[in-house]
Amino acid sequence: MYSVKAQLMIIMHKKLFVKQASLVNRKGPILLRDNARPHVSQFTIRKIHELGYETLKHPPYSPDLSPTDYHFCKHFGNFLRENIFRNKEDAVTTFVEFISSRNYFV
Repeated sequence: MYSVKAQLMIIMHKKLFVKQASLVNRKGPILLRDNARPHVSQFTIRKIHELGYETLKHPPYSPDLSPTDYHFCKHFGNFLRENIFRNKEDAVTTFVEFISSRNYFV
């Protein structure tokens, strides 16, 4: 029996295998996890190891390293609003443009 979090890891692994096989067929995907209780339960950690994932622990009390500090997805979503990409290169160019326009060190 697995925890809900471990079950979600299994589902994510199957989807990654189909959509991004190169991420799964390497040594294993790399997960950045915090120390929240569901993320460190024995069931979840066991399943992560069974799936061959490499984990990077988020240092406790390190808000300067928090990936959510920049609200990346929200700003990127606003940046992309009403864009239509005709090919992969257009999407990549737009992404690079977005990253270049941000000052992450302010």
